Amino acid sequence: QVQLVESGGGSVQAGGSLRLSCVASVDTFRNRRMAWFRQAPGKEREGVAGIADFTGSTAYANSVKGRFTISRDSAKHTLYLQMNSLKPEDTAMYYCAASYGAAGSASLDQSMFNYWGQGTQVTVSS
Repeated sequence: QVQLVESGGGSVQAGGSLRLSCVASVDTFRNRRMAWFRQAPGKEREGVAGIADFTGSTAYANSVKGRFTISRDSAKHTLYLQMNSLKPEDTAMYYCAASYGAAGSASLDQSMFNYWGQGTQVTVSS
């Protein structure tokens, strides 16, 4: 019932920028907790940025604070991740995720999410 479709990944030089998008099914977007996760080869999946518009709550991993910004456009049912000042260590597959229902706070805990996008690859070269 919940569908998430991601886009915006690619290859960039260090210091460059990318904006990832995740379009959610229209009738299931409102009030859900949503987030971006990433996973590099040989590493565990980690939370990058989360948002819960019901309360205006956001959360960021320490490694991306000041560089990445998560936002959502309710009218377009789209989640965004603006990534600036990219570093080689940001290279990973990036996934968007959504909770089962309404949530009052942002989270970077993967156990809080029930639905996942297919992923989009981000590669940052030095």
